[in-house]
Amino acid sequence: MYLERFTLPSLDDEDKMLEIQKWHNGGKYGYIDNPYPCALFSEKDFYDIFFKKITIFYGGNGSGKSTLLNIIAEKLKLKRIAPFNSSEMFGLFVDACNYEMGFDDEGERYRIPNGSRIITSDDIFDYMLTVRASNDEIEEQKEFAKNGGYADIKYGSTVKFNGLNDYEDYRMQVLSRRKSVSRRQFIKRTAGEEIKLNSNGETALNYFEEKLKFDTIYCLDEPENSMSPKMQLELVKMLEKLSHYCGCQFIIATHSPFILALENARIYNLDETPAEIRNWWELENTKIYYDFFKKHSTLFE
Repeated sequence: MYLERFTLPSLDDEDKMLEIQKWHNGGKYGYIDNPYPCALFSEKDFYDIFFKKITIFYGGNGSGKSTLLNIIAEKLKLKRIAPFNSSEMFGLFVDACNYEMGFDDEGERYRIPNGSRIITSDDIFDYMLTVRASNDEIEEQKEFAKNGGYADIKYGSTVKFNGLNDYEDYRMQVLSRRKSVSRRQFIKRTAGEEIKLNSNGETALNYFEEKLKFDTIYCLDEPENSMSPKMQLELVKMLEKLSHYCGCQFIIATHSPFILALENARIYNLDETPAEIRNWWELENTKIYYDFFKKHSTLFE
C-alpha cells in the first residue's frame, strides 16, 4: 500500500495561516473574504486519515469529501485534467498538510507511482463530449467523400506539391489513385473510424477501463456519476480487482451505496462530528435505500 497516512492542519495551524494571509492582504487591517478550506475539517475534529487499499470519503453536498480529495491530490502532486474550486487559502492549507508513505518489501518508503492521478466526473463528461465531437467530424468527412469529394480528388486536376501546405491534398490524391484502394477503403482511411459510443454509463465504464493502470494511486471524485446501478456494480468489480491483484490504491469520494460497499474499504463519514470510520450499512444514504425497498418489499415477491 502506497499512501499510509495523511494529516490535516490543526486548529492552531489554521489560525496561524489565517493571520499570515490577513497580514499579506493589508497588514494590520487585512482581511480574508473566504477562509475555505479552513475550519471545514477542524470543526469535525478530523485531522488524521489512515488509508487502506480502498479508502472512501462519504458525505452529502458540502461535507467536504471532494475538497478533501483535491487537497490530497494537490499535496501528492497527482496528475489532473479538470480544474477545481480553489481559494486564497487553499495553497497555504495544502502546504500545511503532511503525509506518510508505506514501506515496500525491502523496508524502503514507497514513492508516488508514476501515472498516479485524480479523475473527476468532469473528466468523464469531457471525454464523452470529445468522442461525440470527433464522431461528428468523421461523419462530415465521410459525407464529403461520398457526395462527390472522392471523384473530385481522384479525377480532378493533379495537385502540385510545392511545399508542406500542399502535403495533405497531395497525399489524399495519391491514395485515391492507387488501384489497390477502393472508394470504401479511401473513405475509411481518410475519414477515420468512429469511436463506438454507447450509453453514458457504458462510455464512463469504458473510460475507466482505458485509464486505470496497474501499480498506481487514483483519487476518484464521485465516479458513479452517469452510471446506472448495473454499471456501478461493474465498476465495483473493476476497482476490487485492481486493488486486490494489480497493486492499485484508490481514494474515493462518493455517496453511492454500491461504491460504498466495495470489499474491505475504509469509510470516513464526513457527515458526522467528529468524523468517524463507519461500515457502509451504517450510513444514512444506505439506510434510506434499505428503508425504501423494505417498505415496498411485497412488490418484489
